[in-house]
Order: sequence, then C-alpha cells, then structure tokens
Amino acid sequence: MLKTSVNKAVGQALVKGGLLDEDGLLRYEAEALHAGIKLTVHLVRSGVFKSHDILKALSTHLHFDVVSLKTVSVDKAVIERVPVKFATHYQFMPIAIDKQKLTVAIAEPLDIYSQDEIRAHLGLEPKFVLASPWDIEEALKKYYGFASDTIDQIMTKEPKRFRKERHAQDGAIEDIERQSEDPTVTKLVNQIILEAYQKRATDIHIEPYRNKVRFRYRIDGALIDANLPQEARHFLAAILSRIKIMAELSITEKRKPLDGSAVVRVGEQALDLRVSTIPTLHGESMVIRLLPTTSELLNLEKLGFNADNAKYFRALVRRPHGVIFVTGPTGSGKTTTLYACLNEINDPDRKIITIEDPVEYEMDNITQIQINADVNFGFADGLRSILRHDPDVLMVGEVRDTETANIAIRTALTGHLVFSSLHTNDAASAVTRLVDMGVEPYLVASSVQAFVAQRLVRVICSHCKEEDLSPLVEIRQEIAQSLGRGIDISAIKIWRGRGCDACNNTGYYGRTAIYEILELDEHVRAVILEKPRAEEIKRVAVAHGMKTLRQDGWKNVAAGVTTPAEVMNVTMKEI
Repeated sequence: MLKTSVNKAVGQALVKGGLLDEDGLLRYEAEALHAGIKLTVHLVRSGVFKSHDILKALSTHLHFDVVSLKTVSVDKAVIERVPVKFATHYQFMPIAIDKQKLTVAIAEPLDIYSQDEIRAHLGLEPKFVLASPWDIEEALKKYYGFASDTIDQIMTKEPKRFRKERHAQDGAIEDIERQSEDPTVTKLVNQIILEAYQKRATDIHIEPYRNKVRFRYRIDGALIDANLPQEARHFLAAILSRIKIMAELSITEKRKPLDGSAVVRVGEQALDLRVSTIPTLHGESMVIRLLPTTSELLNLEKLGFNADNAKYFRALVRRPHGVIFVTGPTGSGKTTTLYACLNEINDPDRKIITIEDPVEYEMDNITQIQINADVNFGFADGLRSILRHDPDVLMVGEVRDTETANIAIRTALTGHLVFSSLHTNDAASAVTRLVDMGVEPYLVASSVQAFVAQRLVRVICSHCKEEDLSPLVEIRQEIAQSLGRGIDISAIKIWRGRGCDACNNTGYYGRTAIYEILELDEHVRAVILEKPRAEEIKRVAVAHGMKTLRQDGWKNVAAGVTTPAEVMNVTMKEI
C-alpha cells in the first residue's frame, strides 16, 4: 500500500508534467511491475525519458529542488550521524545537517511511514531534495564505501564472529567452509567483482597487512583503492575462501602459491577470472585477473595506429609468409594487437591456428590451443603438432626459449605466416634477443618481416580535459623537434585531465597504444648480418624512416590524446 502511494505520486507528477498520458502510465507501470523495478528506473532504462526530465517533472509537482550530487561535498560528520543501513534501506543520500534539519537527496518521494522512521531514529527533521537514482547510488558508494550495506548486515548478524581479530599466529581455528558459504559473504564477493567490472578494472588486488586489508583495482594500468569499508578486514578469510571455492582451489592450503580460474556472468557478459594467491607475512595475498570470454575485436585504428601506420601495418600482416613479432613488457597490450592482426586476415579460405598461455579471447573460425604445463605440453610441442594440421597462419602467444624461436622461424621459411610476441624494450632489441637465444642472424634476417614495439599510455579524460600551461620549455622543444615540421613551440598545445568522478579523479579514462614499426628492409637486414647490435640496427632504421616509440608518443601528445608524463613514463629519451 505504501509503495503504491509513492508510485501514484510519481505517476501524477509525470502526467501533470505532460510526460505521460493515463494510458501510457498504466502500460509502463505494468511493465515496471513485471520487471520488478521502479517506474522511474524502467522509463530511463527503456529510453522513454531522460533522468533529468523525470526529475524536472517531480520538482515541479512536489516543489523540491534538484541537486547534482557530483558537485556536492558531504561533510564526514553527516555520514557518521546517518547509519549506512538507514540510507540504503530508504534509498536516500544525506547531504547536510543544519541544527535539527537533515537535508537528504531522494529519487522519488518517500511515504509518510518512511519519513516518520527518519524522524524517530535519527531525531532530525528531514528536508528533501531530488537527485537521480544513479547519482544517489554512486554517492553512497563514494562516502560510505561500496558494499557497505552488505558489510553492515554481516556485522549485525554475527558481530562476535567477525569483530574478533584473527591472526595466523594466534592458533584460532576458523570454520572456513561455513564462512565461505555464508550467503552474505557470497553477496559481498559478487559485489567486489561487479564493482571492478563496472569500473573497467583488469585486476583485483587483495593484500593483507598487520592491521588492515587493502583492496585495490587496476584501472587503465594504475592501481586505485576500491573504497571498501575498513570493517572488511574482519572477514578476509571468508572472502578468500569463497573466491577459492569459485576457482576450485584448496581452501585449506595457505602455505604455497595457488592458481585457478572461474567463469562468472555479469549481465550478458561472461567473465573469465584468473585467480592467483601467494603466502605473505600476514596471510594470503590474492590477485584476480578479469578477462571477458568474448570481446569485440578492435581494428588497428582503435588500438592506436594512426592512418599511415595502420596502412603500413595492414600491408605487413597480409604478406604470404614470414614472422611478425610484437614486442613490449608484460601488460603492454601485445596479445590484443596480435588478435587484431588475426582479425584483419581472418578469411574463410585461411586455416588459422593459435597456441597461447592462456587463451585470452575466443575468436570465431580460428582454432585456439592452450598450453598445459601439467602434462608437459608447451609451445614447442604444440608447434610441432600444429604443422601437421596444414595451417596457413599461426599465432604463437610468446617465444620463451630457443626451441620455440627456431621452430617459429623455420615454419615461416616453409611458407607460413607467423605472429608472435617477445619481451624486449624496443623493436631493435628484439633482434639481439633472438640472437642471444641461439637463433642464427641469417635466419632472423631471412624470415622476420617486422618487429613492432608498443606501449600503452593513458588517454586524457574527455569530461575534465583542459589545457595544461605548466610543461617546461624543454618538453615543448622535444615535441617540436620530434614532429619535424618547423612549427612554433608556442603553437603546441598540451592538455591534461583535471580529475573528476568519471575518471576516479585520475584525469585519465581508457588507454591507447603507441607503436614503433621496424621493417626488415635490405638496409636493416645487412646490418643484422654484419653486426647485430641493437643501437646500430635502430640507427639505420631511423635513418631510413622508422618512427620511434617516443616520436609516436609525442604525436599523441600534440593531438591532445595523452600527456607528456605518460609518454616519458613508458619511453626513453633519444639521443
């Protein structure tokens, strides 16, 4: 009855505001009821109205002000006065306390019973303003910590069980099976994973210390605190045990590193969780890698290739045979680039086979193999078997040893196109790395088509982008020299992100790649055969038109894509 009266008030506001007629209101109310969600949420999700249109109608009907919670700063004393269970139960965000008056943001009117509950339990007279339900949800996460309501429920349900500090050295015996299967702990773990996915995190880090537990997300390559309430440390063992059960790991083994995996669903997306634990001084530390089992494959331009580089690289990957190596450190996006290469040439008349560790994305019409160390099935073993399956194109996840390198290169010499990756600092160093591994220089010169070095740089957030007037003259001079156009230094504009809620106050949102393409033409091949030193190879390549990582990075800075700090962080200054 109470809920009906609230929905009726919302419906009246929408009708009086001219957003709906009576028939439309009845239809959308029935749809919202069937979906089990609020009318206002259903109207916005269905694309019928914008959130601010509904708030405007409610404001006119109820004579409430509309506020933007993204620009409101809430004092810590307000948060301490209003319990999280109260705010989440009645779905409001406390904003300010002035004497005996509590200003709260609501997305729809509260019924009389709820208003009386606020007065009785808080001893304050509520004053209502309007905000979107999504802004209220984000504000609750920001000020109370996400999943704070779940943690409060667990602490309320069994306070002694979780408030008692547990240390590995105190000899306490814990019922880990019971803890891990507790439905509230399960919900908390789900919330941690969901929040990571919604914030575009690639990894979740759980790190125990003497008097605290740190939860962090890796977003756009940088680690950011997950903003979980400090009370989460009281049931770390339950969280770890729950995740271990999901990944089919032993919940009793805490003395050695463990690795496992699990698949969870978030909406329409299935996520592959790669779970790894290591024993530390104060308990197990865990890292969870989040990988979508299916992902939209990016074209070269979306990866970060400019028009010239994309055209150049497409010509390379469409050659009939040879090896193309993508180089860079761990986490630089090499695998994503390799998948983009395969996507470019994934034609019905080609047989494409990959061997990887692990298989990160599933691709249609491509045979993908994952190595298995438990049965001694590695890259070299897989490559020997793959050749008997008559492939046209092969992708080797990584060349780690001499045998794999020799097989990949000899495979290219027999008429196959091979893609692979190496861990080197730049493209020229990949030549010396192969030679050091035992590959003869003449084999490198005759089989490899190109080495492509890459790094990831963060992209400036479009929501808070502004011109940066602080960079030193030396930086502007280096950018101007790199662009090679003889332009006025003062004409170079440099941008930065001020920091906002959209980018977690980092100033960056998303990442793009910068590239260095070293094609083995006759000049470079001659140097490799004579004296395969990285410095000499790079000097000759640059003399014949190669653009370095640093130069590509400065081009992105001049285009307003990233900042000088990002480029200098991942590349070396060139002499």
